[in-house]
Amino acid sequence: MSGDLRQDLCDALSMMERAEVIDFNGHMSCRLAGSANILINSGKSVRSALAPADVIEIDLDGKPVGHDVVPPMEFHLHSAIYRARPDVNAVAHTHPVWSTLFSSAGVAVEPVTMQAAVMGPIQTFGKTASINQRPLAEELAAALGTHRVIMLRSHGAVTVGANILEAFVLAIYLEETARRQYLARALGTPYALTAAEVETIGANLRRPNLLQKVWDYHLARLRRESR
Repeated sequence: MSGDLRQDLCDALSMMERAEVIDFNGHMSCRLAGSANILINSGKSVRSALAPADVIEIDLDGKPVGHDVVPPMEFHLHSAIYRARPDVNAVAHTHPVWSTLFSSAGVAVEPVTMQAAVMGPIQTFGKTASINQRPLAEELAAALGTHRVIMLRSHGAVTVGANILEAFVLAIYLEETARRQYLARALGTPYALTAAEVETIGANLRRPNLLQKVWDYHLARLRRESR
């Protein structure tokens, strides 16, 4: 990671777009250290051609800081989670292809890969709606609770982390787990990790250097494809 929050958000969003975790919509944010404000990609930003200039600063009420660029309509989703979770410093709202199939069908994504253990229990939000109002966003934050991942029925997913790296990796892990579970069902019933296995494996695979490997892999692919 570059250490420049705008560049890192831009890279994370670009990598998720290439991995079909976001599409023409989708947004990611992070807290600004020493401030109540956040950085987020603008509502008008083109997700397939992002640059750091597309990342804007807003307060938790969605008011632009130092500019007049409008944030995504669903900025409330980010604000509500930050208000409820002091431990969260990055939020990704994605529109993943495979895992959204599961939420549309009402089928749970299970820990069928070792990496899935890093996500912990996946929560669900039963309403199908754009999270563009504060009360609805607060319902979502309450449904997420103290967890890291929540799926929005027929809509997408939200992952949160202590930093951009963690929120990004969880979004990748959710989609990859759903894809493999879907494919494995063509052969039979895929094995899901037990609660004890999730605890043990998750603690082992949550190490920062292993999360960094995921980032580095996708960043190298992004750089190669951008040549």
